[in-house]
Amino acid sequence: MSGKLFLCATPIGNLGDMTPRVVETLQAVDLIAAEDTRNSIKLLNHFGIHTSMTSYHEYNKVEKAQYLVAQMLEGRDVALITDAGTPAVSDPGEVLVRMCHEAGIAVTSLPGAAACITALTLSGLSTRRFCFEGFLPADRKERQEVLEDLKKESRTIILYEAPHHLKRTLELLYETLGDRKLTLCRELTKKFEEVWPTTLSDACAVFEGREPKGEYVLVVEGKSLAEWKQERRQEWQAMSIEEHMQIYESQGVEHKEAMKRVAKDRGISKSVVYKRLVENEKL
Repeated sequence: MSGKLFLCATPIGNLGDMTPRVVETLQAVDLIAAEDTRNSIKLLNHFGIHTSMTSYHEYNKVEKAQYLVAQMLEGRDVALITDAGTPAVSDPGEVLVRMCHEAGIAVTSLPGAAACITALTLSGLSTRRFCFEGFLPADRKERQEVLEDLKKESRTIILYEAPHHLKRTLELLYETLGDRKLTLCRELTKKFEEVWPTTLSDACAVFEGREPKGEYVLVVEGKSLAEWKQERRQEWQAMSIEEHMQIYESQGVEHKEAMKRVAKDRGISKSVVYKRLVENEKL
């Protein structure tokens, strides 16, 4: 019988956020896979955990995942931890989880701290709909593609950023998205936790004369629904009703339903759509 993979969330700053269940699990498993064993040993020593560790990080995620899967197939239980927060969130742990599923190995998650959710709840921005982007890509072309997608995003946007990249990221967001509400979070759950509701323009101005310190979570307001609808309507108006109909019908939408959707998109009555199609002999 194969072992099991335990995804164990660790504190993002405050050791009091370590759950008893995680402590018990880390003591009970056969092996702990850690992002950086030098950092994790301090955490384990604090809680009196003496389980063997092995490194699992971005640069060995494939070959080490193969090793860990082999260990579990032999019946050993493995726990995965990161330096801080929940494994597999903007983290190479997703590779190990996928390989476990492919090998038929059971995976369970022990919930706890996650910087993205902590920051979102503190932001004061809408929490009903949100998207998590993690770190922007290092490659310039890929980064610009992501920014262009975020420009259209109506959900609240959550990003991570290192201090030495923060100024440039704020500038890129401002240039691409325009001025938006922003909440900057750092030192979350720690003594000097900072939560700063501001705007992209104000943040850019402030950091012109100040060096960022610490890891940041950026929570950015999404495009307003009214603005999003207006832009979409402009896109629809730029095409003919026939082209608009074709978009829906190519998706398998029935003709009458497509007419209804086209009318709603364009802010006109269904009879206007019907008349235009009759005139152009498209019925």
